[in-house]
Amino acid sequence: MPDRTPVGPVLARAATTLAAAGIGSPRVDAELLAAHVLGVPRGRLVLADLTPSQRSAYAELVARRAAGVPVQHLTGSAPFRYLELAVGPGVFVPRPETELLVDAGRALLDSVSPLVVDLCAGSGALGLALAYEVPEAIVYLVEQDPAALAYLRRNAADVAARRGTGGAVHVVDGDVTRAAELLPGIAGAVDLVLANPPYVPTGTALPADVAGVDPDPALYGGADGLAVIRPLVGVVAELLRPGGGLAMEHDDTHGDAVPALLRADGRFVDVAAHRDLTGRPRYATARRTGKTGTP
Repeated sequence: MPDRTPVGPVLARAATTLAAAGIGSPRVDAELLAAHVLGVPRGRLVLADLTPSQRSAYAELVARRAAGVPVQHLTGSAPFRYLELAVGPGVFVPRPETELLVDAGRALLDSVSPLVVDLCAGSGALGLALAYEVPEAIVYLVEQDPAALAYLRRNAADVAARRGTGGAVHVVDGDVTRAAELLPGIAGAVDLVLANPPYVPTGTALPADVAGVDPDPALYGGADGLAVIRPLVGVVAELLRPGGGLAMEHDDTHGDAVPALLRADGRFVDVAAHRDLTGRPRYATARRTGKTGTP
């Protein structure tokens, strides 16, 4: 039809525009935005055409992306493992490197129907990915920020509907440093704690697609980045059963500090530091000892 335009040349121009604006992945972002406008997977773009209204909508999205709006905010979703999570202003956009934490957590499980807690859940990426991949798991997601909670509840409902019967997903509104009080019925019985807390040291220079886009409370963890992690160590120890596991993401400057905090607590064994796919220190794992109380 004469009023339809093949998507190929439009994509090429969009990628050029985004590259000129300094966007790090111009072709990928151009394709994601086109797939969103057309309502098709990226793999089917080669066969697609754009109507005049679609061309106009696409041009507006490309202009907003060139101005620095995250592509996930423009599409309203972010891929994370096997999920598409609802995201937008007010909630941290999950990053690909965090997907490794789900693998680390699953490796620590030794129960067919595990009891799992996701602290600082945000959009729910960690806990919901595990809930989807381990259908018999019972997962509690703890978050207190009102904006993040709105996305978390939406994503939790979606995953609960998709996984069918078996386990359960519970959203808990509250301060993660009081998680043992918020979850008195399961404290001391949890098989796995996952956590991606705020950990960036205050004053750290961040990329433009992070600073001013992701909410500050989800990013910054005090002067040394450990202001939330320090109290979480004790909370995790109270939540876990003997032998239960922890997988916690941290700043790439914390490769020694976080494992040291876990060892100093005295209630963790098998403490290990891990690197991400780029070789940067990224997360720590540990297991709860059989000890009770604090050193």
